[in-house]
Amino acid sequence: MEEETALQHLRSKATEQLLREDWNESIKTYSKFISLCQQQISNTYNQSDLSKLQKSLCLSLSNRAEARLRLRDFEEALKDCDEALQIDSTHFKTLVCKGKIMLNLNRYSMGLDCFKAALVVESNCNGNLEVLNGLIEKCKKLDYLSRTGNFDVSDWVSSGFSGVCPELGEYFGNVEIKRSEISGRGLFCTKNIEVGSLILVTKAVATERCILPKCSNGVLGENAQLVMWKNFIDKVNESAKKCPKISHLISTLSIGENEDDLEVPDISLFKPETQGKSYVDKNVDVDKVLSILDVNSLVEEAVSSKVVGKNSDYYGVGLWLLPCLINHSCSPNARRLHIGDYVVVVASRVVKAGEEITFAYYDVLSPFNKRREMAKTWGFQCECKRCKYEEEMQSKPEIGDIEKGLERGQDVGCAIFRLEECMRRWVMRGKEKGYFRASFWKAFSEAYESEKTIRRWGRKIPALEVIVDSLVEVVGSDERVLKVLVRKLKKSGCGFGEMERAMKLGRGVYGKLVKKQALRILLELGLHD
Repeated sequence: MEEETALQHLRSKATEQLLREDWNESIKTYSKFISLCQQQISNTYNQSDLSKLQKSLCLSLSNRAEARLRLRDFEEALKDCDEALQIDSTHFKTLVCKGKIMLNLNRYSMGLDCFKAALVVESNCNGNLEVLNGLIEKCKKLDYLSRTGNFDVSDWVSSGFSGVCPELGEYFGNVEIKRSEISGRGLFCTKNIEVGSLILVTKAVATERCILPKCSNGVLGENAQLVMWKNFIDKVNESAKKCPKISHLISTLSIGENEDDLEVPDISLFKPETQGKSYVDKNVDVDKVLSILDVNSLVEEAVSSKVVGKNSDYYGVGLWLLPCLINHSCSPNARRLHIGDYVVVVASRVVKAGEEITFAYYDVLSPFNKRREMAKTWGFQCECKRCKYEEEMQSKPEIGDIEKGLERGQDVGCAIFRLEECMRRWVMRGKEKGYFRASFWKAFSEAYESEKTIRRWGRKIPALEVIVDSLVEVVGSDERVLKVLVRKLKKSGCGFGEMERAMKLGRGVYGKLVKKQALRILLELGLHD
């Protein structure tokens, strides 16, 4: 009788805490109730009493799972659901809770199975049939998207990014992980990929975002950045603590040393449907976590990214596991979009089967010497084909003269004319020209944006369209190039129907998940940034 009273007291207290949304305290109280209830079950032989205790245990496990779900402790919540379903495989509340967990873990087909099983016992829905059908449709939609990659955020873009971000799902295109000639391991295409096609869509382990204040000199506040970084580290550690799979995958990432000694993981390990329970829980020490985040975190305002729907003061940092394996090149073929907590990797130019997918870690529309300095801050020296070629050409005094002339304020039209004449004399072709045009993009952009320069040098320097095609071939689609092209076409009175080159360039920047009409809106918005 005393134990029964204790059980009733604990159950009432836990229920009250759950209703108050005091998740941590309700978990503690339910844990005490569950432990005591299990003891009672082991000592009870009366079938009627045993049945009541098992029902109470099943409901308590389900409620504790709900509280853990709210705290995003998915692995422990999943264990509670599985234990509850061993007692009653048709327990409606547990099936719904497990479905929600699977949905949060991006295991859409598994979530769908749970919701369908709950629908079979829909007589116990208590008016929640509409909610359940909504969850089923959501799982079906995300499962379809994760299999096909047919994402479309056009409505969100067309509405001016109003409301919440569109729902995305994890998507892995035709890619594999292999040894890289650039550094350590890399992500490679297994099939040809068109411009703008999706390569990868993946959710962050953790993110931290804010609008950072600027100091009087225009530099972002250092203290605010330190606070932001600390919060981000805490979030990553919390995620790793709650999920053995995340902890394991983080431990496999590079710390920037001995890259060639690192194991090449199978890409399936990064997919949501790969169960986390098969992983040994690795406690990654604090110093290693800091080194890993220092090397692998992605900044959301970086050159190779586009933060869709955010203002220019917006700043964020996050950890996305598979994109950590994408190496840098000064002749990149991919860029990323940040939408909510997801990173969307798109092909910024045609990528051939077997080719490594590469990002620009820093501004590749800069001269060779400046890129070399930027690479030092990242702790490496770029050895891509473009850098090797430009390094060989540094012996040409004309290149240094043009750079110095621009630094002294020389007319950009004159500098471009001299550069093009040099390339003609040196019999440069194709990508070789593109490399140098990308390095001197700042001069080209200033020239094409100046009516005075165009009037004076128009026929003596290449047309903007020629330069755009040349740049896309070597550095892929770039938003800055796109803006100059769109402004020029608008000034000349071209309608969007005549802007096929701009639309193609736009697909390389924003990807095919933004359809034609929405892309036009983005191009218009870009004119006013």
